[in-house]
Amino acid sequence: MRAASRFLILSLSALALSLPALQANAADKPLKVGVSAGPYGDILREAARLSEKEGLKAEIIEFSDWNQPNAALQAGDIDLNNFQHRFYLANQSKARGYKLSALDESILVPAGVFSKKYTKASDIPDGAKIAIPNDPTNAARALLLFQTAGLLKLKTDAGLSASILDVTENPKKLHIVEIDAAQLPRSLDDVAAAFVSSNYAYLAGLDLNKALAAETSVVEAKPYYTLVFAARDDRKDDPQIKKFISIYRSQPVKDFIRTKFNGSILAAW
Repeated sequence: MRAASRFLILSLSALALSLPALQANAADKPLKVGVSAGPYGDILREAARLSEKEGLKAEIIEFSDWNQPNAALQAGDIDLNNFQHRFYLANQSKARGYKLSALDESILVPAGVFSKKYTKASDIPDGAKIAIPNDPTNAARALLLFQTAGLLKLKTDAGLSASILDVTENPKKLHIVEIDAAQLPRSLDDVAAAFVSSNYAYLAGLDLNKALAAETSVVEAKPYYTLVFAARDDRKDDPQIKKFISIYRSQPVKDFIRTKFNGSILAAW
């Protein structure tokens, strides 16, 4: 046998022997799931605990900045994320050219208008500061809730795209300041009221039942604010991703959400 042929046979044999090892390594590699800091991660960790029992390891990675989970997903640093509603995902994908797909729904996360200084929205004085998130999608959501609280009026067609420019009535001449969502609970020492979503409210010890206005009924009427899982377009049909989401959307996880969060976070399935 020629040396070249012998070398080819040996190389193919070595490759055949190495394939099982490569496949085993791939199977052992955990699914990386991104999430914003807060209680969303607690739910994902419970799903990861259950998924490991079914042979699927999952690593939950928390990000402090809402912009990071989608950037990491697009870059391939994580496999999946769960922290946003469809509107936010669509807005970021359009603005940044991301190729990301919305998958199954996970949870409903009501928000509230909170204050450390006032117990009723009508008590907020003229000229006071109120705070909203500095990203467009959640700024619109906040303005709609301040309208529900009776502090502002928006253009009738503003809807989910509302911005400060759509405020048509501001009888108290309130100063609207835009702040990073994660910092809104801390802003309560400096502003009359702030919009805070439940994940950050939970971390800050804020009780949605004591909010000046709460999104409980608004969220139920607008499932657009339901959070979704997201994956890259080229990974949306990945079997591991589908398996993890299926485990997340199970009765044991629903029971965990109900017991741990007592209505401040709701399962969407």
